[in-house]
Amino acid sequence: MKLHVAIFFAGLFGALATLFIFLSFGTDYWLLASETCNSHGLVTLQVGGISEDQNITFHHEGFFWRCSFNEIMNDDDLWKFWFENQPHARECKPAYLLPFPFPDQFYNTTSYQTAIIYRGFWSVSMLLGVAAVVAGGFIIICAAPFASHRLYKAGGGFYLISGFFLLVVTVMYVLWLDVLDVISLYKEYQKSNKCPDFELNMTYGLSFMFAPVGVFFCLLSGLLFLVIGRSVQNHCN
Repeated sequence: MKLHVAIFFAGLFGALATLFIFLSFGTDYWLLASETCNSHGLVTLQVGGISEDQNITFHHEGFFWRCSFNEIMNDDDLWKFWFENQPHARECKPAYLLPFPFPDQFYNTTSYQTAIIYRGFWSVSMLLGVAAVVAGGFIIICAAPFASHRLYKAGGGFYLISGFFLLVVTVMYVLWLDVLDVISLYKEYQKSNKCPDFELNMTYGLSFMFAPVGVFFCLLSGLLFLVIGRSVQNHCN
């Protein structure tokens, strides 16, 4: 009876882990940011050959896409633009082969290549985490009808591997934005070359927040499946 309860909760946690990892992987809201330049009032932008007065540029970024659009807003609530009133005319570029969070043309060649390598490791870790959780779920589904301790252990191992890689992904993203000097260099470049009163506001989006939740459920389900595999093995012996 206890074994069936453990299998139920391990499967539930594994399903939640898969859900949150796919939400984190497939949505483009790891980072929410807004740029403003108030030195000359509203900034005149060229959109489709037509001049428009805008004063805020919004960005949101995920694994696949980096999107930006211009909008006039009075408040500074980055969450509001994510949920409401996003224009259809957004400019989206593939993000998985580029440095993040913004195009950094002002970097020298060495820094640019370093950013590419860093982003490459981040992307590979993300893909390995997603692949591991898919493999773990498939193996666990196959293990259920046969009560195979080897399959339970293998599935639990894949869930632990997935949790590890997603943890690496989360830590690398935090290091990039909060520890390394990428953002400060970008602000300095904008202030010295484009706008003396340039302001940049950033916050982590829901895609980022889904990642540590997925890590927690991955590690929990992985450990449970390993224990279940050990129990099934002892019962068979």
